Amino acid sequence: MSLLLPDSGLIFWMLLSFGIVFAVLAKYGFPIIIKMVEGRKTYIDESLEVAREANAQLARLKEEGDAIMAAASKEQGRIMKEAMQEREKIIYDARKQAEVAAQKELDEAKRQIRLEKEEAIRDIRRQVALLSVDIAEKVIRKNLDDKQEQMEMIDRMLDEVLTKN
Repeated sequence: MSLLLPDSGLIFWMLLSFGIVFAVLAKYGFPIIIKMVEGRKTYIDESLEVAREANAQLARLKEEGDAIMAAASKEQGRIMKEAMQEREKIIYDARKQAEVAAQKELDEAKRQIRLEKEEAIRDIRRQVALLSVDIAEKVIRKNLDDKQEQMEMIDRMLDEVLTKN
């Protein structure tokens, strides 16, 4: 026996065992393995297709979201503009009402001042008349104490009355 050449019987039995195992695997094992690999490949392909569809749908949703945001921004601008116009109108109306109210109060104050002025003038006239009467009474008493002075005063008054007519 040589060390370099293996035993030919061992090789034969090894080849025969390999052939039998290969045949069994080829008949029963490889179809199952191939079927599993094909199933896995199909599952991966389907998953990739679902992922592509999800990406496409996500892109559509993003575009729709952007469009909605743009529309909302435009609507917000419109609402803000309307609110500003309404605020200006309210301020204008409030100023007009304040001016009207101020004018009414001013007119009422002027009327009140005029009435108080007229009342004060009437009061002053009454007081002047009373003072005049008091002064005249005192002057007449002093002058009318003497009979001669009384007669002169009566004559003067008669002359004044007669000259006026």
